[in-house]
Amino acid sequence: MFRSIALILLGIMLGVNMHLEAQSYQPVKGKIMTTWGEKVTPENAWTEYPRPQLKRSEWKNLNGMWDYAIVSKESVKPNDFQGKILVPYAVESALSGVGKILQPDQKLWYRKTFELPNDWKGQNILLHFQAVDWETTVWVNGKQVGTHKGGSIAFSYDITKYLKKGEQEVIVSVWDPTDTDSQARGKQVLDPRGIWYMPVSGIWQTVWLEPVNKTSINSLYPVSDIDKKQVILNADLAGAKGGETLSVKVYDGKKLVLNKNYSASNEIVLNIPDPKLWTPESPNLYRLEVSLQKNNKIYDVVDSYFAMRKVSIVKDKQGYQRIQLNNKTLFQYGTLDQGWWPDGLLTPPSAEAMRYDMEVLKDMGFNMLRKHIKVEPWLYYYYADSLGILVWQDIVSGFETAKRSEQHVNWDAPNDWNRPHESAVQFEYELKTMIDQLKFFPSIVTWVIFNEGWGQYDTKRVVNWSMEYDKTRIINGVSGWTDRECGHLIDSHQYPGPGMEPAVQNPGRVVVLGEFGGLGLPVENHLWNPSMRNWGYRTYTNAPELIKEYTKLMHDLYPLRYNGLSAAVYTQTTDVEGEVNGLMTYDRKVIKMDPELLRILHYPLYGGDTRDVERIITDSEISTQQLYVSYTNPGKDWQTIANMNKFQKVSGPVKVLKEKPVYSLSQFRLNNIPKGIYLHVLAYGDVKIYLNGRLVVDKKIIGKRHYEDINISEFVSLLRLGENTFAIECGPFEQDAEFDYGLFSF
Repeated sequence: MFRSIALILLGIMLGVNMHLEAQSYQPVKGKIMTTWGEKVTPENAWTEYPRPQLKRSEWKNLNGMWDYAIVSKESVKPNDFQGKILVPYAVESALSGVGKILQPDQKLWYRKTFELPNDWKGQNILLHFQAVDWETTVWVNGKQVGTHKGGSIAFSYDITKYLKKGEQEVIVSVWDPTDTDSQARGKQVLDPRGIWYMPVSGIWQTVWLEPVNKTSINSLYPVSDIDKKQVILNADLAGAKGGETLSVKVYDGKKLVLNKNYSASNEIVLNIPDPKLWTPESPNLYRLEVSLQKNNKIYDVVDSYFAMRKVSIVKDKQGYQRIQLNNKTLFQYGTLDQGWWPDGLLTPPSAEAMRYDMEVLKDMGFNMLRKHIKVEPWLYYYYADSLGILVWQDIVSGFETAKRSEQHVNWDAPNDWNRPHESAVQFEYELKTMIDQLKFFPSIVTWVIFNEGWGQYDTKRVVNWSMEYDKTRIINGVSGWTDRECGHLIDSHQYPGPGMEPAVQNPGRVVVLGEFGGLGLPVENHLWNPSMRNWGYRTYTNAPELIKEYTKLMHDLYPLRYNGLSAAVYTQTTDVEGEVNGLMTYDRKVIKMDPELLRILHYPLYGGDTRDVERIITDSEISTQQLYVSYTNPGKDWQTIANMNKFQKVSGPVKVLKEKPVYSLSQFRLNNIPKGIYLHVLAYGDVKIYLNGRLVVDKKIIGKRHYEDINISEFVSLLRLGENTFAIECGPFEQDAEFDYGLFSF
């Protein structure tokens, strides 16, 4: 009886203490907040079950208020903690309630006490960390459990042998070098500017406990085969000694479509009659109930799901490599989605907030997103599966900022970074672990291994390994910059663009535009820091101007599909710190362009029609062609063929010096009038283009390495049978660069 009274009193004291902690919690002031962030409390901070791919009924959430201290890196566990921090928000974030930057010569310490439910006795207790950045050491009841390196992948410990009666204590220490070392850290830097953002240190995703039997299911990995109407169910078991069976039930909605027992030691093949295929328009998910049994004893019961979908590459009738979903060619168009938040930094303020971004993108008519240099909570990918969004998942990269010249590989560098062995082993551990932890989710259709030369090393070996390790997905070996002729895709970045690599120069690979756009609009009262440079790759001052330029960008993108382009990624979903090129503001309170209008603009991209593309004026991108140019103004009415004697014949592309202009005149003959025409231009400055003496283009082009494509199909009425003239003036050039152009019909 006395023990019962003591437990009741302890429970009352814990409840009072938690209430006082909740009352004292305040987010850090001074930064813009999302609507969801404004509602965060210690009681509602990430209360959702964190592992939808393997769901058990019993678990305990450890999110909430923890003790914290920031001390010297060399210090031992502090005797006194400095205050309270709200987990799972990083210490630098406003929602953590701390808002302090962890320096490389410091360590962040956490402390939390908890009690286990009585009905968990006799089971193994697993302590899960969804993500902690970067090097983490864990103690339970004063005993060291383990150390883990890697800031974006989940890890767990069986803490059963460290437990005691009554109250338990977990202590965590974290060291994070941010950009003073070469570990995978994404876009975090200690000195944020440009495309580099705030550091994120410590626990930044859910911490939780669950009880399991000694014999249990570690993971399920369903691999669908729509051609055979089957699913191979890969089950990894813990403590299996042989003779176990898996009882599997498959539901389509509420309809039971399969109920069968399988030997756990054999390959498990689920035959799915009349399968409903998963697509962005109809993201059907089959629900799984799986129980692990032996001799009529049930050891484990989990819920899961799968989708019937297939990703493949085929050659179309024009000879271009195309991406297919479920054996049908599908143009993929999405946003660069960085997943940053003004209040939580890398941690979304809530699951509802995280889902909101995807719902807006769907409403805008995107069918894909590129998750850029970040790994989200598992729940994010379940939402993508449920909503029907194709995901290109980047591997998190990193390099040491002070050694950028060595570790950030330039676009024209002949060799990769010679990465030290220990650093390479750590990167490849995180690469493999990330794939293992995310390969379950059917919405993920592409892995992006390297981006823009950041920490890029031994490219062919790493990319080829990835292609071999996961043959069910597309491998984008190098997105932008330093292509090494490996991977399924040839991916260029062109701002604002659009543009593309020539398919003919990349046989056997799919041509994609991995980044373009970046049109900026700063919105007053919704800026991270009004006094900093708030910029886009083109920045506008009002919404109508932004909408007009985005419409022109889409108009220019349409014909590239006919020339072999299979996917494009617009920068970006939201503003991030000083980057104001998002479709939404950083706080998600303003959508800058009407979703209905965007849906209408995007719809033509998904048409299945194909057209032959023919060269009217051949450029020098693939092989050298002759141009007629002048480096001085040819005079009045120079755009007519009568002035051809004022131009000199040279081989393209032409080198033009900074602050110098260039003029060019061409003549071409048409035997029939095409339905559409577009330009292919390499220049660096203000460009004016004339078709049969009529000005058709007046815009700025910044072409450092890639040609920019401009759809001028609205001017086909200016074309005539027989002889036509094409004239272009550019300059003065803003830097030393090359000049060239071509004209295509489709």
